[in-house]
Amino acid sequence: MTFTPAIDPDIEYPDSDGKPMADNTEQYEWIVKIKENLEILFANFPQVFIAGDLLWYPVQDKKITGPVAPDVMVVFGRPKGRRGSYKQWQEDNIAPQVVFEILSPSNSLEEMERKLLFYQRYGVEEYYLYDPDSHNFQGWLRQEGLLSSIPEIKGWVSPRLNIRFELREDGLEIYSLDGQKFLSSIEL
Repeated sequence: MTFTPAIDPDIEYPDSDGKPMADNTEQYEWIVKIKENLEILFANFPQVFIAGDLLWYPVQDKKITGPVAPDVMVVFGRPKGRRGSYKQWQEDNIAPQVVFEILSPSNSLEEMERKLLFYQRYGVEEYYLYDPDSHNFQGWLRQEGLLSSIPEIKGWVSPRLNIRFELREDGLEIYSLDGQKFLSSIEL
């Protein structure tokens, strides 16, 4: 999704940026596929919070930075449950460790570069970016305080999530370590 450049000053921390969750059906299907399969994978882990398109406020002073809504975010060490937004200072100051972004035609290179810098600044450990149109898949891993590009992403296993990414001619496939492929909601 996109950055929120302006926030209504009458509402301290809005729970919505007023923008759609997805720009098209394919982007939406990928967001749901990743989010729901992670929910299934971590169903028995009460301290793993997973959300899709939820505004994340990393600091209390929104004059410093506005929120970002990752397409999918995973936070270890925080309980499952409903939230209107993720206010990090109310969550034991734990940043999402893993975020996913699914590109849509409306995403600009500049926007995605800003997001990478945002995720780097606020402590994300793993960042994955997938373009379902071009089948381009990229990942970054925090090393020595910085998010560094993962040079060989094909067959990569996420250190935090223990899921494997495979790039095929027809696109990205994700598997749990027991070999279970991430399925669409119809396939589930």
